[in-house]
Amino acid sequence: MVEVQARVARELDRLAPVLDGLGALFAEAGHELHLVGGPVRDAMLGRSHHDLDFTTSALPEATEKILKRWGDGGIWDMGRDFGTIGARRGEWVVEVTTYRSESYDPESRNPTVAFGDDLAGDLGRRDFTVNAMAVSFPGRDFQDPFGGISDLAEQVLRTPGRPEDSFGDDPLRMLRAARFAAQLGFTVAPEVVAAMTAMADRITIISAERIRDELVKLICAPYPRLGLTLLVDTGLADLVLPEVPALRLERDEHHRHKDVYEHTLIVLEQAMDLERRLPDGGPDFVARFAALMHDVGKPRTRRFVDDGTVTFHHHDVVGAKITRKRMKALRFSKDEIEAVSLLVELHLRFHGYGSGEWTDSAVRRYVRDAGEQLDRLHVLTRADCTTRNQRKADRLRRTYDELEARIAHLSEAEELASLRPDLDGNQIMEILDLPPGREVGQAYAFLLELRLDQGPLGPDAARAALLDWWATRSDS
Repeated sequence: MVEVQARVARELDRLAPVLDGLGALFAEAGHELHLVGGPVRDAMLGRSHHDLDFTTSALPEATEKILKRWGDGGIWDMGRDFGTIGARRGEWVVEVTTYRSESYDPESRNPTVAFGDDLAGDLGRRDFTVNAMAVSFPGRDFQDPFGGISDLAEQVLRTPGRPEDSFGDDPLRMLRAARFAAQLGFTVAPEVVAAMTAMADRITIISAERIRDELVKLICAPYPRLGLTLLVDTGLADLVLPEVPALRLERDEHHRHKDVYEHTLIVLEQAMDLERRLPDGGPDFVARFAALMHDVGKPRTRRFVDDGTVTFHHHDVVGAKITRKRMKALRFSKDEIEAVSLLVELHLRFHGYGSGEWTDSAVRRYVRDAGEQLDRLHVLTRADCTTRNQRKADRLRRTYDELEARIAHLSEAEELASLRPDLDGNQIMEILDLPPGREVGQAYAFLLELRLDQGPLGPDAARAALLDWWATRSDS
């Protein structure tokens, strides 16, 4: 406890330039101000914040006037309907929310917000006790009416009141339980798990966008397996990401295929370990979500062969379609959908490489098809090796090392990253005396295929090949 208090004191000293002055302004105007939620929790965990959340007795109009005096980077009020006004001062970003309570109408996808009267009521409506602590300003008095500091020490997630009441007020909190488990590495109290299981179907009233945002935070957290396992075990995943629990295929009597669900979680964790290979490091949502979804086509494509083996032919293509459909339902952006579904579709491509007998043409096509996702495809393909046979694992790793080396060599020699024919559209039209149109596109595609097969030809050889192709085409 002494160590925790010392960490909090150090963090409050660091935050003093923003906290003390802002607290004084609210006090001068006759209002209370309290630092709440994640910043208080993380101060006890030794983590720093520059984005700070406050709650106040002031109504939004009064908060806005005070923040205009305090900030130097503008005011935003997109959350005004929920009582929230934001402001920036230098590197500090604050959001101040009026004491409130909120609940859901059984038929509504959005909460009904009512402003509250005091801090205790505001803290009591928060999701978990570890997020229901506050520090008052300018006096720095610590408020913990629901035992959050004890739960923080025990690394457990509990609700301030009955979990059934909390989840009834805001069903999204069930997903937040999984997300915080993944972010903090905490366990979830048994009564909370029981309520999540019993009330799972309430999540269907929450908008797809809010569900998506929680899933992204969960998957990008340090311990996503904890959160995903909780979603699957409580039945929530059946409603928000049903493709994942569907991976729990019953094993055949001879145990001749892997546990696909467990394999998927291992691939996700191994992809996380390989994120250092990516240009921006991690966490990388696209790479992680592709790892989670890479085998979702297996349940639909599973076939038992007469000799007792199991096949999943074309599960890569089927899985890409399933992934695209799920991500559209969750309102992901077009770019994210295309990136993840492409990785799912290509995740088996390497295994056609065998022991290293790919031609230069095949390597070029691998790079061309992966496009901007090549680095992530490297990560996913390597992560997808979960065999316990060390000799096989070493062989696969060496073979992929060789493929990456060949890609690097060809990239240096041929500029694979900007792979294009030796002649552009204008040159094609001039050589063939064609106007813009479909035939120019066909000629361009021919030259691109030639470039993939044979590498750079140079303008003269490409011109001759184009004329031969055009003559053959004209004759036919």
